[in-house]
Amino acid sequence: MFQLIQKLDRGVASAERVLVVVLTAAITLIMMAQVILRYAFNSPIFWAEEVSVQLLVFVTLFGLSLLVHQNQLVTIDFLPRALPLRARHALLALLGAITLVLFAYIGWLSWEWVQRDDVRIELSATTQLPRWYNYSAVPLALALLVWHQFVAILRDLHVVVKGAAQ
Repeated sequence: MFQLIQKLDRGVASAERVLVVVLTAAITLIMMAQVILRYAFNSPIFWAEEVSVQLLVFVTLFGLSLLVHQNQLVTIDFLPRALPLRARHALLALLGAITLVLFAYIGWLSWEWVQRDDVRIELSATTQLPRWYNYSAVPLALALLVWHQFVAILRDLHVVVKGAAQ
């Protein structure tokens, strides 16, 4: 079961990586077209900046989820590094559980916020599309982040249990 969860986690991370690359490429292409059309043809794309900012937010949120998957968040790790292997992973599992609860709570709050009537009727200034589509990226990215954090906790607990069996 542990191996299956690890494989699923890698699959989710691969999909996120592709999404981040595609969105970054889209930002690049939109802004390049904006510059060329504005300065060469004096005909800017009126929605380019707004859409690019929204895509940048998506890249940031899903990129944060990838950082959790890759265990590359900034940490102060002098205490865990000083502990023996099993104790280190037990502490990391405990801290990971606290972080997971925090991420899940923020995700729940963001979902509640997206569901509010005043948020659901808000329209984008230039594209006139409902903004809740954009805002929905926050709880989605946080749900993926919670998943990666859960799998990281399982990894740490696996080391604790495996270390106990040896």
